Amino acid sequence: MTAEPGQDSRGETRSRAEAGLEKELPRHHQASFGWALSCCRGDEAEAADVLQDAYLKLLDGRARFEGRSSLRTFLFGVIRRTAQERRRRRRLRWAAAWAAGGDSRAGEDGEDPSHAVLRSEESARVTTALGRLSTRQRQVLHLVFYQNMTIEEAATVMGTSVGTARTHYERGKKRLRGMLAPGEPGP
Repeated sequence: MTAEPGQDSRGETRSRAEAGLEKELPRHHQASFGWALSCCRGDEAEAADVLQDAYLKLLDGRARFEGRSSLRTFLFGVIRRTAQERRRRRRLRWAAAWAAGGDSRAGEDGEDPSHAVLRSEESARVTTALGRLSTRQRQVLHLVFYQNMTIEEAATVMGTSVGTARTHYERGKKRLRGMLAPGEPGP
């Protein structure tokens, strides 16, 4: 049986949003990788794996874009949740290995590869300062400053209310400003 236009291989009707998804993903790839990198604390290999898993979820239908937000906002939400799932699985493997008397370092990925890439003292200082922010503060600042999202869009991606995202945004900016102020000791 061949699928009609707008239908999948099982003959089920696909939404217009799903039909255009495959064409739109490449356009958002660079920004998506940047967001995945942020969700993975700079670990490029982990970010690539997270992004691949997120794309698979989208393309095989486990994550369905229904057009209730922009594709980019939806995509970033899928990436964030995928990174969380991978961290949770890694922690569970580590806990199981530890409980079984295995190596307590099982599941650790070793040194963050982004440290080897840093070229200037200032970028190292900013990266360190960002790493000291809470996860939510770091995420909202990344979405707003690096992905050019509004705080409202960032809230949707993060799965929080706009008020919560706004609070993390303001607190994160204030804390970064304090850590990076001239004359302040390094972060």
